Amino acid sequence: MRTFVRHNSLSLFFGCIFLVSLVGQSFAGWAQFNALQVAEHLDTINWTAYVSSSDFAVDVSENWQSEFLQFWVYLMATVWLLQKGSPESKELDKAGLESDEDQKVGSHAEPDSPQWARVGGWRTRIYSSSLALVMGAIFLASWLVQSIAGWAAFNETRLQQLQDPLSWTSYVRGADFWARTLQNWQSEFLAVGTMAVLAVYLRQRGSSQSKPVGEPHGATGVEG
Repeated sequence: MRTFVRHNSLSLFFGCIFLVSLVGQSFAGWAQFNALQVAEHLDTINWTAYVSSSDFAVDVSENWQSEFLQFWVYLMATVWLLQKGSPESKELDKAGLESDEDQKVGSHAEPDSPQWARVGGWRTRIYSSSLALVMGAIFLASWLVQSIAGWAAFNETRLQQLQDPLSWTSYVRGADFWARTLQNWQSEFLAVGTMAVLAVYLRQRGSSQSKPVGEPHGATGVEG
């Protein structure tokens, strides 16, 4: 068990703080929701009703979709785009999909390489893009959930204000949906771009996301 925890400590750590923050968000959001209900002379709801509501679903999903979009865009951008001096970039002469030899696929695979990297054909082609495919699929699924949950929450507010509800297509073309979406996208893109640039000049000793402390600023694709 001790070996398992040590070998998986990074995923276990982030899994735990994810659950803690999600539970914390649910209680904070519940209190905020009920405060607004009281202010508008409406009935309050219990925690179970809140976490199964469209308000909670849209708050969670709009963050999830932006995070998975960030990773998908980053995966695809770093295939072709470079940043001199950044450990987040490939080496400057390796832009593109790289050769089968560099990627260890097909006849260049090693004995312990994943099976789909060794078999060739369509399975190797799919496996070669499997991370981006899954990240993109999760992004689209969470974006769809955000649009549906946001639509339900938006129409609930309109009904409380004695206004006619909107169709889903009208909602996803409207300002509420895109305000929620773009406020998350811009922050994710800013964070990734900042990390790529700051890592050129700044260091974190021992981190795989940083160059070694004494590595020159111009060293590219080098991790600690």
